[in-house]
Formats: sequence, structure tokens, C-alpha cells
Amino acid sequence: MTIPQKYHGPIYFRIKVKECLEDKWSDWFEPMTVSSDGRETILTDSVADQAALYGLLIRIRDLNLTLLAVKRIERDQESNRYVP
Repeated sequence: MTIPQKYHGPIYFRIKVKECLEDKWSDWFEPMTVSSDGRETILTDSVADQAALYGLLIRIRDLNLTLLAVKRIERDQESNRYVP
């Protein structure tokens, strides 16, 4: 049996959707960074807690977007970059 970890501070996620969203959607998905490669969109940043994550997922559902992946990621404090 594994013991759940308790997190203190923000938790970082990378959420991938099939559709291509423009940068103007950044306000709607705040605080997430919205980036697109022309085929898919990736939302990356921290969420305050599980309820905030569910709120983002509800917004994705309400826009009828196809959810491809939700992944918890780490943020390297020294380089300020995301680590998969």
C-alpha cells in the first residue's frame, strides 16, 4: 500500500487538448500558459489545489475540447523550467 504524499505549495500540471487554441484563451484558463503547435494545445502551470484542477477540466469540457492528457510535472527552482 502506498501512502499519499502531502503537497505544500502549488502543484504543476501539463494538460493537453486535441484542438488548437489561440493565445487569447490565456485569460480564460488563467493562470495556465496556453501554447499551441498548430495541431494541439498545451496548458502548463500551477494550480492551487485539486478543486482548481477540476475547475480547469470543467472549462475544457464546457468548450467541448478533446482532453488528451493530464500530467503532474515538477518545476526546477534553479532554472525555473518544467521537468516532465
